[in-house]
Amino acid sequence: MINLTKRCQLKRAFPLQMVLIVPFVLQIFGAVGLVGYLSFQNGQKAVNNLANQLMERTDSTVDQHLTAYLSIPHKVSQINASAVRMGLLDVRDRKKTGEYFWQQMQAFDADKISYLGVGLKTGEGVGIARYDGKTITLDDWGPRPPKNWYSYALDEQGKRTRVLAVLDWDNFTQPWYTNPIKANKPVWSSIYTVDYPNLVYITIAATRPLYDANKTLLGMISTDISLLSLSDFLRNLEVSRAGQVFLMERDGTLIASSGKEPFFTHRNNELQRLKAIDSPNAIVRETAKSLQQQFNQFQQIDTTQKLRLEVQGETQYVQVSPWRDTYGLDWLVVMSVPERAFMAEINANTRLTLLLSLAALVGASVLGVFTARWITHPIERLNQASEAMASGNLDQRVDLSSVQELDKLAQSFNYMAEQLHDSFQALEKSNEELEVRVEARTVELKNTLNELRRTQTQMLQSEKMSSLGQLVAGVAHEINNPVNFIHGNLTHVQDYTQGLLEFVQLYQQHYPTPVPTIQNAAEKIDLEFVQEDLPKMLSSMQVGTERIREIVRSLRNFSRMDEAELKPVNIHEGLDSTLMILQHRLKAQRDRREIEVVKDYGELPLVECYAGQLNQVFMNILANAIDALEEGNDRQTVKTIRANPNRITIRTTTIAAEWVQIEISNNGLNIPSHIQQYIFNPFFTTKKIGNGTGMGLSISYQIIVEKHSGKLECHSMAGEDTKFVIQIPIKSHHTGCVANSGQW
Repeated sequence: MINLTKRCQLKRAFPLQMVLIVPFVLQIFGAVGLVGYLSFQNGQKAVNNLANQLMERTDSTVDQHLTAYLSIPHKVSQINASAVRMGLLDVRDRKKTGEYFWQQMQAFDADKISYLGVGLKTGEGVGIARYDGKTITLDDWGPRPPKNWYSYALDEQGKRTRVLAVLDWDNFTQPWYTNPIKANKPVWSSIYTVDYPNLVYITIAATRPLYDANKTLLGMISTDISLLSLSDFLRNLEVSRAGQVFLMERDGTLIASSGKEPFFTHRNNELQRLKAIDSPNAIVRETAKSLQQQFNQFQQIDTTQKLRLEVQGETQYVQVSPWRDTYGLDWLVVMSVPERAFMAEINANTRLTLLLSLAALVGASVLGVFTARWITHPIERLNQASEAMASGNLDQRVDLSSVQELDKLAQSFNYMAEQLHDSFQALEKSNEELEVRVEARTVELKNTLNELRRTQTQMLQSEKMSSLGQLVAGVAHEINNPVNFIHGNLTHVQDYTQGLLEFVQLYQQHYPTPVPTIQNAAEKIDLEFVQEDLPKMLSSMQVGTERIREIVRSLRNFSRMDEAELKPVNIHEGLDSTLMILQHRLKAQRDRREIEVVKDYGELPLVECYAGQLNQVFMNILANAIDALEEGNDRQTVKTIRANPNRITIRTTTIAAEWVQIEISNNGLNIPSHIQQYIFNPFFTTKKIGNGTGMGLSISYQIIVEKHSGKLECHSMAGEDTKFVIQIPIKSHHTGCVANSGQW
């Protein structure tokens, strides 16, 4: 009881070092905190002022550049319109006008003025263009289509040399012509893009109506200027080193950007400009989205707005300013600068102040507690290390003490900790090695098991196809002999019968009144009907034997027992033979309509391949197509089936004179996208149990890819036909396998 009382009293008392040190430390800590807070607030004010000054200066620079740069095309159009009005330039003389525009184009850089042209109200016109960014060509068009627009190549003197293109052209349907005529004043066209190989143009045209000296409207005149150089200008701004500057139209479409990311893309083989909210530049995209949320619509921004936004977890100073000119342009200039660009030096000064204050705090605290902790610190460290080791952290070391007894104790503890650490480390290493060996052995066994299953399935499938091929070839051979015998003798039977019938007719002509016995026999056998029906019957037998011989040829062609080796083969024969074998499934069934087969065969050379295995691939894919059509019919109504008849389409083409492509498509059920990646895996099937093993497409894939070094792909999208595309080389380069009766 006495010991417990003493312990409770000790816990309720405060140590002397705490009483002496804590108040002093709290005072210094409060002073340091206050200094740091005031330093941060002053720095924040300085940052706001600096950011506002930088963005205002940048906004003024951008405004001046846009005003100067975009005034060029209108000045050029004004000069040309004045020349026409003063009689110095006769635009009705298209040849002279083209030469004048050519001379004028020489005075401007290729990245600025891209087109000079005039369109007359008579439908005529002429223009000089840099469609590829450097070569100057001339466009000359007459009043009415067809084939009234000609593009000419020019020599070094601007003379026409040859015709590059001929098109149909009509001024009166073009907005660049109709807009200035309707407005009756200088206006801008909408921004449009021009996409050439290795070249992209984003331009805008300065257009105005054109009058002669009598103020009679002649048409309009246009000057195009490239907008791509605006991005280069924005990248050279001081603010672009740390932030982003971009221009956009009122609907949010990007015009130029200081970022390196493109602000246009290709969609459906057309060049399209991106919206700012779809930009690949994260800062531009997120800034535009924040502005859209802030103002709902970009059209509502009528004055300069300054904002602080959180973009991707970082504070950004954002300024958005409207920019307009007298000709109708109404754009937005947006600047976004991260706060860190201004806070770096201020934060460094704040950190230095805090570090100096903390150093003073630490120094004062250390001097106060050093003596008190001189003895207790080694013991506390030893106690902490012991608790850490008890909790499982064996990597513990204690510092040596200047006190002799504590120094020996520390040495003993360190030695014990080192020995214990080495023992556990050796044990852990042994466990890791054992786990690695077990895992490696498990993976090896798993791979071996999968390979055995795959090999077994391949052997079974190959043996089955080989036996089936032998059976089909044998049956075809056995049927072929008697059928050939019957077919060969039918010709003679037909000749003999024809001769007998002619003899009977000759007899009836010379003896029209036979004796009663012959007349009764003729009536009994219905001689007249026999004479009429017997040739028809022999003709039907001839057609039947022809059909049987055709089926026999298809069976032999499909089995290919005499072509198991690699040799040149007619692909179309294999396809036709497979279709002949599947003919009973293509015909109309009780619960579905006939499956139409559309053959779009190209001119194919003989292909070096394993014919029997390739026919097996055709059989698997066509059978799956028929299954898909039958399953689709089960899910459709009668009305839907009539509107969408069953159809299988087979197309063959050559690719680059080295490959052939066989495309087999059907309009049955589509294959869902989430399972398309598994359809060539062994044992994967979506059919009901008993309707398929999941090996048909897997073996087909191996035959095409591994045996023929080709490609087998599946394309299936909603609303489109499911396509299986086979590509194999015309000349085989595969030497790693030797075929033998369908096995490998």
